Amino acid sequence: MTYKEGYKFEDLSVGMTHQTVHTITENDIDLFAQVSGDRNPLHMDEEFAKQTQFGQRIAHGALTASYISGILGNDLPGPGSIFVGLNMRFRRPVYIGSEVIVKVEVTEMKERGNRVTLKVSCSVDGKAAISGEAMVMVPSRDA
Repeated sequence: MTYKEGYKFEDLSVGMTHQTVHTITENDIDLFAQVSGDRNPLHMDEEFAKQTQFGQRIAHGALTASYISGILGNDLPGPGSIFVGLNMRFRRPVYIGSEVIVKVEVTEMKERGNRVTLKVSCSVDGKAAISGEAMVMVPSRDA
């Protein structure tokens, strides 16, 4: 297997962005429940979910947030980067069939430790579902 080359610290700059789009499926929720062990009926049982404030099943918040990790590990900064922190807020539910737009933007760079801070968000229909900040350590060209 070959891996895509990730950005090196020296190649990054404040303002760089990356975006992906994902549509939440029942299979995504089932697989995430299997991997995480989170089988909350709010995610798994339509009849239960109908009785809640949401009126239907919702995706796990951590499933939606995992798309942020996908960008950080695959695209910006990409392979070789190390996730060291995440501060986020869940703003609204994400339903099955929702198209989730996931964005990251480099907002700060610190040479000491090659630390990069990124603004992160997941939105559905132009409304924030998740917002926050991620911190990663990025390898340098000399590493």
